[in-house]
Formats: sequence, C-alpha cells, structure tokens
Amino acid sequence: MISSELQLLKHESMIRFSFFLTMLLAMRLWEIIAPCRRLSAPRLMRWFSNIGLLILGTIILRAIFPIAAVGVAMFAEKQQWGLFYTLSIPYWQSIVLTIIGLDFTTYWQHVIFHSFPVLWQLHKVHHADLDFDVTTGFRFHPLEILLSMVGKILTILLLGTPVTAVLIFEVLLNATSMFNHGNVQLPSKLESLLRWIVVTPDMHRIHHSTITQETDSNFGFNLPWWDYLFGTYRPWPSVSHQKMAIGLTEYQKDLRVAQLQWMLVLPFLKQPSNHNA
Repeated sequence: MISSELQLLKHESMIRFSFFLTMLLAMRLWEIIAPCRRLSAPRLMRWFSNIGLLILGTIILRAIFPIAAVGVAMFAEKQQWGLFYTLSIPYWQSIVLTIIGLDFTTYWQHVIFHSFPVLWQLHKVHHADLDFDVTTGFRFHPLEILLSMVGKILTILLLGTPVTAVLIFEVLLNATSMFNHGNVQLPSKLESLLRWIVVTPDMHRIHHSTITQETDSNFGFNLPWWDYLFGTYRPWPSVSHQKMAIGLTEYQKDLRVAQLQWMLVLPFLKQPSNHNA
C-alpha cells in the first residue's frame, strides 16, 4: 500500500492538473453554450487576475507546505496517527468518511471566514468579484488558502485519512468549485434533483449576492447537506438569478476589483463594509 501511495504522491500534481484543466475547459464550453447571466465586468482582466491569483496562491502554498494535504496523509499513515487507524475500519469506509469529514471541515471553515472580521477581510477578496463564472472559483487570497490548508491538515491528522481519499477529495473540491461557480443554466428539474447531492451553481450564486442575508447562506462547496442540517440553506434569491446583484455593495462601482494587485492588498485596506461580520 505504501509503495503505491508513494507513486500517487509522485504523480499528484499531474493528476490534479489533468482533472483541473479538463473541468475548466468543460465548464467554459458550457458557459458559452448555456450561460445563465450576462457578464458585466471586463472579461479579459477578470480572467487574468482570477487565474493569476490562483497561480500565485498555489506557488505560495507549495513553498510553505511542500507536501500539502496528500503528503501529510502519507506521514500520518506511516505513523498510524488518527482515529481511522485506531478503529481499524475497512479501507473503503475510511475513504468515504474522509471525503465527508473534510467536506464538513470545509463548510465550517467557510462559515468561520464569514463570522470574524479579520477573516472576512481575507475572504471578501472572493466575494468582491462583480461577476460569477468559473474563474470566480479561483479567486481566493493566498493567506486564506494557507489558513484553509492548516484546517485541512489538522483534520487529516485527527482522522488518519488514507492518501487516496485525500487526493480524491482535493480533485473533487477543485472540480465542484468550478462547477458551482459556473455561469451556467441547468434544466429546473435536473437542478432540483442535483442540489440534494451536490452544490449547484444556482445554490452557490445566492451566496454571492450583495444582500447580506443571502451572502450568509449556502456555505457548502461540495456537499449541500451541511446547509440543510445547520439551517444555512436558502433555496432562491430575492430576485431572479439574472437580475440579482453579484459582489459586495461597497465595491459595485469600483473597477479595481478586477485587478490582481488590488485583490492582494484588499484585506489590508480600510474600506467601509456593509457586511455584518
């Protein structure tokens, strides 16, 4: 098992990049064929900045956490650290429980980033985007990415998660983030069915509304169950998805929101905020 997981660790970057690129191209094609909304901000600069933020965040993350989540899972396996090794549960069960457990952690991290002003300063870089498309799923401040990784590592060490399960979760999280940020339309019946098993674009778009009560709902990234369970689910925006305002009220007329350098310094700027953090 260890030797096969060493090979997995060796090829982790290529596996993740292959799935990432495939999903990105698929979502972009879908956005062209069946868009939900007309985009308002200059597209080229938005895409350059959102993708640039992803690349910068990835470089910084790898510099500080060279082995990242998958490597930590391998270390925990060698040391036999974590709940799953203590319980000696079947391998397939540990994979399922890992995906659910890490998703649970991601949900609460998201809630916490909305709940504390110092963390909201970081997270509002993501919410300041004036449009909502697949590249919005890349728009996270590097410091938020680092803090999120710390939470993920602690969860991995606590649970004792299999290496394969962590890689599956990372691929799923990247894919679902692109999916639920997609500027796409789904047939209503299919959308209603899908939102029981995965966060849909219509669900997550509400979370990017300028209305605080809507922003503070639908926190799920992958599984929607936590929103249902903890009372943070909102089925529909107050206006249609086509007419709802996206972003943060205080930055609606600020063209800097599409600039990479502005995203990086935003958490440290003193700006009026309408968010009830």
